[in-house]
Amino acid sequence: MAGKPVLRRCVACRQLSDRTRLWRVVRLAGGGVQLDQGMGRSAYLCPHPACLDEARRRRRLQRALRCALDDALLDELGQRLAEGPRS
Repeated sequence: MAGKPVLRRCVACRQLSDRTRLWRVVRLAGGGVQLDQGMGRSAYLCPHPACLDEARRRRRLQRALRCALDDALLDELGQRLAEGPRS
């Protein structure tokens, strides 16, 4: 079953990509939002400056997750972007 990649759509640019190449933002069932892990409603975002800016400007993550997001979470994504790609 390892042959077919699992595709997800970026909330900003709407492009389909393999989910391992995207950032995952999760609204937890018990409340709160975290990055990359957990169970709950998820939204995916490309690790590109244009997608992060679009998501911040048009509130794409908030709309996809159906909840309010702290600016700290978006700042953390910006910091990840500045650090470069993760391995």
